[in-house]
Amino acid sequence: MTHDGTTGEPRFSVVICAYTDQRWDDVHAAVESVRAQRHPATEIILVVDHNPALHARLAQSLAGIPGLSVAENREDRGLSGGKNTGVAIATGDVVAFLDDDAVAAPGWLEAMAGHYADPKVAGVGGLTLPMWPGSTPSAALIHAPVPETTGTRPGWFPEEFDWTVGCTYRGMKPGPIRNLMGGNASFRREMFPIAGGFDSGIGRGFHKRPLGCEETEFCIRLRQRSPESELLYDDNAVIWHRVPKERARFSYFRERCYAEGLSKALVTQSVGSQDGLASERNHALKTIPRGAVKGVGDAFRGDVGGLGRAAALTIGLAWTAWGYGIGKAAARRQARRTRRAPKDTVAGGSPGGEGVA
Repeated sequence: MTHDGTTGEPRFSVVICAYTDQRWDDVHAAVESVRAQRHPATEIILVVDHNPALHARLAQSLAGIPGLSVAENREDRGLSGGKNTGVAIATGDVVAFLDDDAVAAPGWLEAMAGHYADPKVAGVGGLTLPMWPGSTPSAALIHAPVPETTGTRPGWFPEEFDWTVGCTYRGMKPGPIRNLMGGNASFRREMFPIAGGFDSGIGRGFHKRPLGCEETEFCIRLRQRSPESELLYDDNAVIWHRVPKERARFSYFRERCYAEGLSKALVTQSVGSQDGLASERNHALKTIPRGAVKGVGDAFRGDVGGLGRAAALTIGLAWTAWGYGIGKAAARRQARRTRRAPKDTVAGGSPGGEGVA
């Protein structure tokens, strides 16, 4: 159903958020992959995150493309602010998000569009596949948005942790899902006034660490405010997400796991632990142990990377849990300071009567 209540295929506004000229070729490939969709997008909105020079370059480079606009992030620096800016500009029935270092398969929007015939469906996400170092260059994807090669996955890297590089991980199944992955997701535009926007205090922005979960918190909040709504995962809505060589290293894997734990602490502070950790409990208690056992079994069958995958699963889970614990402890300290502040504040002075350092 369309925004005016008539039946028909939904009109899509596709939002791509960019922030660095190091992804120049990737951004152009992302735009062209949207233009090559079998279900055409009504508009493409490219939001540049507080980088006036990049905004000017992209506006000039992409000038003249029908239905494409290049805008500056009007909100706080970061991915959440960029997405909120794109939503505010969008005019389509559905707003879809594509990462600036990803390319969409020609049937991406078509697969999503079919689900919106059901009025209960508030959002649809798809399958995100990794393009490891050595994959098809972005420039080649402008003309053929299907990579000839997806590169070489490190032997130690477990598929259960592909979320660390922004991709669909082992354990996700098509159908209803708690939250969509932010770089391959779509939502009815009418849901944003109900759920509110993406929280700039969660996810990538001012933080140095590779934080995330802004889309997780948004999806949970949407379902809490609109319990009858459904979010769906469809593995026919395919995109390929580039993994740069620095993110294919174990040091980044470990850091990303720790940052995810910190992010999950912020999510639970916002939406509660029951909803905020429901999927994570199942993944930690079932999928990861099965993966570790499989890794050991693979090693006995001659795959030397199996032990590395088993070890990475164990370390990844431990570092994620550690980050969550640190994040929750920090939240408790902040809550105690907030509760004490009114009692300790004296008229005309700072808390406790002490000067500001």
